[in-house]
Amino acid sequence: MTAAVELRDITVAVARAPGKPFTIESARIRAPRADEVLVRIVATGLCHTDLIVRDQYYPVPLPAVLGHEGAGVVEALGPEVEGLEVGDHVVLTYGACGHCNFCASGHEAYCNDFFGLNFGGGDAHGHTALQTPAGEPLHDHFFAQSSFATYAVARERNAIKVPADAPLELLGPLGCGIQTGAGAVINSLKVRPGSSFASYGAGAVGLSAVMAARVAGATTIVAIDVVPSRLELARELGATHTVNSREVDVIEAVRAITGGADFALESTGRPEVLAAGIEALGSLGTIGVVGAPKLGTKAEFDVNGLLLGGRSIRGIVEGDSVPRVFIPQLVQLFQQGRFPFDRLVKFYPLEQINQAAQDSVEGVTLKPIIKISD
Repeated sequence: MTAAVELRDITVAVARAPGKPFTIESARIRAPRADEVLVRIVATGLCHTDLIVRDQYYPVPLPAVLGHEGAGVVEALGPEVEGLEVGDHVVLTYGACGHCNFCASGHEAYCNDFFGLNFGGGDAHGHTALQTPAGEPLHDHFFAQSSFATYAVARERNAIKVPADAPLELLGPLGCGIQTGAGAVINSLKVRPGSSFASYGAGAVGLSAVMAARVAGATTIVAIDVVPSRLELARELGATHTVNSREVDVIEAVRAITGGADFALESTGRPEVLAAGIEALGSLGTIGVVGAPKLGTKAEFDVNGLLLGGRSIRGIVEGDSVPRVFIPQLVQLFQQGRFPFDRLVKFYPLEQINQAAQDSVEGVTLKPIIKISD
């Protein structure tokens, strides 16, 4: 075990007000305690959830240090850490209590304490690991990490060891966005060989789902979006068909291609897209929902169309993954060339985080990754 200084000077990106740019600031971080680890962040993905929290779609208290797709190197250990060592390469993922019925049965993404642990602005007791140079607390523990920072405190259970020969600066998005799309296909929907799959949205999550559907053996894979370059990339990554929903009736197009989709995933967060996806399902088809709109958003669909076709709607969090199992599997698929998620990313330095956010919102970049250290 390596002892850690009680307070360490670091650099962070802070969300201080709804809809306002992140500010690059100095901060201080405490040493890890109990089952915590201190991680030097190499890079962290910027995800849609970071932006909707910055804009207060979800009520995380501000000012806050966000970032929840961190990857880095373990620098110090709390006294109760057993399975990690200083120098280990880790991907940081979401927080879960580890002992409720859902966690114990392998459904950590539905932990009884999920919202508090990931969106509460502090640890399980409401305490923060970060403070300003003047000693004022900064809300943190976002997804049990807050990795828009040069260092982050995480728990051992959400710091997933990955091979040292894998490109660490690339792996952070496996902790949330990529895991969500791929896991929705493999773990939640259980897309089977020979089936049809439709991805509503060809952003980072939707394209991760396309790649996973190919890995799972789906033989008809439809990507739906409004950006031609994304649809072109979808074909390169495994889509057998693409649909530009600005040019054709998406329901008719998907049904013409698939005869009614066996499986589908909605990642846009738009209620009208979800409604179309439900209508384009085949009998006994299932659509997963991962797109996150504002809290309270409602969607409409034909109840009899759902009922008479035996169709299903499935809400999905974090791809139903058990991260310590699924993230290493995704790394292995990537190393084998079967899951080329590196095609989705563009790197930005921490000082350009607001440009990365703007490029993400405008669709210029599918998956920004913020490079923080070497």
